Amino acid sequence: MTKTLQIPAELKEEYPFESHFIQTKQGYRMHYVDHGEGRPFLFVHGNPTWSFFFRRLISHFSEKGMRGVACDHIGCGLSDKPQDFEYRLEQHIDNLEQLVLELDLKDICLLVHDWGGAIGLGVAGRHPERFSQLVICNTAAFRSQRMPWLLKIAKMPSIGQFLIRRFNAFAGLTPSLGAADPDRITSRARQGLLLPYDSWEHRIATYRFVADIPLEESHPSYATLTEVEENLSKLQDLPVLLLWGEKDWVFTTHFMARFQDFFPQAEVRSYPDCGHLLIEEKPGRVMDEIEAFLS
Repeated sequence: MTKTLQIPAELKEEYPFESHFIQTKQGYRMHYVDHGEGRPFLFVHGNPTWSFFFRRLISHFSEKGMRGVACDHIGCGLSDKPQDFEYRLEQHIDNLEQLVLELDLKDICLLVHDWGGAIGLGVAGRHPERFSQLVICNTAAFRSQRMPWLLKIAKMPSIGQFLIRRFNAFAGLTPSLGAADPDRITSRARQGLLLPYDSWEHRIATYRFVADIPLEESHPSYATLTEVEENLSKLQDLPVLLLWGEKDWVFTTHFMARFQDFFPQAEVRSYPDCGHLLIEEKPGRVMDEIEAFLS
């Protein structure tokens, strides 16, 4: 069991939320934010971000009468970072499902980013009756063979783990490589995004998420991802907003187009001058787009 990280005083203004925890079925503490009252707005992060990534959206929409809920996956953010956890897609889906059911969230607006797409939409596919709107940002929730060479290196068991866990090569580079204009990522944002990943032990999930990308049928998470993809049909009647940074070198516009195959009714707002961290690069524009979509 890992010791819960503390938010430094200088980040309290950026991330002023009270911490909550559930105990997962494996016995680990999963941290989440539950801020505001009203209809739930569920935010699901990917790798290597955490609930801090959604801080502006949580604050903004809580002022608009919504209840912002954002978890930190096991191994991420302020959650436990066990060294013996498998860190498989199915486990992350199970944990988020547990949170949704324990909080009895209904009429959910779901926002997913990066690995949060497969995790969040995985839960929505299991419980479509609990979800009413989807906001999908630079992510995937279906099988694909597309993988840039940098991720192929990061996925390698020896080299990838050494680079990511010893030198923080994944989380450390994300604020720069994940933005079309790295100057848009403030020093406070960089500090907050990197805060949980300060040691070999605390970087275990940033490597395991990469290692868990299923490219072949023999991969342990391939069947889970196939199920997530097949369950997207259960969500086809929901209003969907696709928000996309076009300069994302991982989740390229190919993935946006693929989501349009599943959700032909989706509203699309893409940003030619933004990358993977669209929410950090243009938070005001993103909030305006989502607010218009919700109303």
